[in-house]
Amino acid sequence: MHLPWLEPGDPFPDPSRAWDDQQPAPGLLAAGGALDVDSLQRAYAGGIFPWFSEGQPILWWSTDPRMVLFTNEFRLHRSLRKTVARFAANPRCEIRFDGDFDAVIAACAGSERPGQSGTWIVPAMVSAYRVFHRAGYAHSVETWIDGRLAGGLYCVVIGRAVFGESMFTRVPDASKIALAALVAWCRQAGVRMIDCQQNTRHLASLGAREIARAEFVQQVARERQHEAARWQFEPVYWNSLLLHPTSA
Repeated sequence: MHLPWLEPGDPFPDPSRAWDDQQPAPGLLAAGGALDVDSLQRAYAGGIFPWFSEGQPILWWSTDPRMVLFTNEFRLHRSLRKTVARFAANPRCEIRFDGDFDAVIAACAGSERPGQSGTWIVPAMVSAYRVFHRAGYAHSVETWIDGRLAGGLYCVVIGRAVFGESMFTRVPDASKIALAALVAWCRQAGVRMIDCQQNTRHLASLGAREIARAEFVQQVARERQHEAARWQFEPVYWNSLLLHPTSA
């Protein structure tokens, strides 16, 4: 049950060395290190992510299997399709990319999670991802209604590898609309897969599924080599969902 301790700047262990189902925290790879831009970039590029609670050291994970959403498998259920269509047609509604990243991550950190007494988006994570955003790696997808931020998500983008982090909503379905917008952008940008990290019933209902960690790491290694597409949303991108939905 040895867990490597990292000093700032140390290389990460190979993801295959993460704890397995026979150990107390399957997927846990290492502890320590730093949340600076270089460490975060190297972690995500290797299929690794930080996740820890207040009072714990930085913990680094690489779960097996890994929950992912292949963008061509996104399930736009009939009710959500109608909601997205209404949103896209309403001039009072708008999708913004990186309009207010700081507000999005703060809202995600403050959102209550069923079955959780706290948040893993602790102040150190918020500060680190704000810097990561300013370095061009962390981004927000925002749902705006009548000039107000109604919901959204933030993610990490390295080349054509996209890693979903957290969502929040203040208006019903606002976070789902943001996810649909991200999928629409991904289809336009040639992004095949969005990392979802953890298996949840909600993500599975939208088409996400588990794949082996080795396959995930290989796909990330391939996709991160590509030049990142322009991080901007255009209303025409909705057509990839509304005209060609994968419905259920």
